[in-house]
Amino acid sequence: MESEIRGLDASSRQAVRATRSTILVEDLFTSFRNVHGKLPRKSATARAIVYALNNEKALKRFLTDGKIEIDNNAAERALRSVAVGRKNWMFAGSDAGGHTAANIYTIIETAKLNGINPWLYLYKVLSVMQDYNSQKMYELLPWNIKLE
Repeated sequence: MESEIRGLDASSRQAVRATRSTILVEDLFTSFRNVHGKLPRKSATARAIVYALNNEKALKRFLTDGKIEIDNNAAERALRSVAVGRKNWMFAGSDAGGHTAANIYTIIETAKLNGINPWLYLYKVLSVMQDYNSQKMYELLPWNIKLE
C-alpha cells in the first residue's frame, strides 16, 4: 500500500491510510494483545510485542499524519556513507588527517545538496583556485559556481 502512495501529497496519503491501513494496524495490535500472555516472557517475540504495545501510540501516528513516512529507509540510505566511511576514517593517520577528511566530505556533500556533481565541482575549483582572485573566492562556493 505504501509503495502505491509514496510521493503523493500528505492529505492523499492520510486518506488512503485511513481507509486501507487503519483496520490492518488495529487487527495487528489486537493480535499482539491476544498472543502476548501466551508467550514466554523473555522470548524475543514477547519482547518485540511488549515494545510495540508500549509504543502503540507512536507507531500508529502515521495513520493520522500523511507527512510521516512508514519507514526510515530514506534516512538510513542518507547515512549509509557515514557508516561505511567510519571504518575508513579510523585510518586517517592523525587528528589533522581526520579534520582534513571531514572537510573534504563536507565539500562533497555540500556540492551534492546544491545539485552539483562533486567530482566536476572539485575539478573546477582545484583547477582555477591557485590563480583565482582571493577577494572573489565566494564565487567558487557550490551555490554560486557555474559549471560548464
